Amino acid sequence: MSSYRQIYYQIVFGTKYRRPTINEAHCEEMYKYIWGVVKNNKCKLYRINGVEDHIHIFCDLHPSIALADFVKDIKVASSIWMKQSGFFPDFEAWQEGYGAFTYSIREKDKIINYVKKQKEHHKKETFYDEYKRLLIENNIEFDEKYLL
Repeated sequence: MSSYRQIYYQIVFGTKYRRPTINEAHCEEMYKYIWGVVKNNKCKLYRINGVEDHIHIFCDLHPSIALADFVKDIKVASSIWMKQSGFFPDFEAWQEGYGAFTYSIREKDKIINYVKKQKEHHKKETFYDEYKRLLIENNIEFDEKYLL
């Protein structure tokens, strides 16, 4: 018998110290690179987007992959690529932590659209406020000092 699952995650993480080091001119190349990392982990990418200080990845997580290992793989591989590419001269590293939020099939299109509209969204809300709101909406306890 086969196993069936559906594990939708919105994964959010920022640049080190939330510095605006992801320049818009080359973010599409970075997204394509990360898509390759996602595919290599047997996961399906539905949407990736972000702004100069953070990114959102909405994907289906394969059950053979641990979330922490998956995020680490994305961050390590993309960090090396970003530094070697020369496209992101100010990029130092990704922040240590990340946010990961699960969603149902009923929310899939809404989250895809939310990730798609990141640039417009962040004209009205900072990354700090967005991240805090996501934690609160998902009933995740957090220590404010780790958000700064």
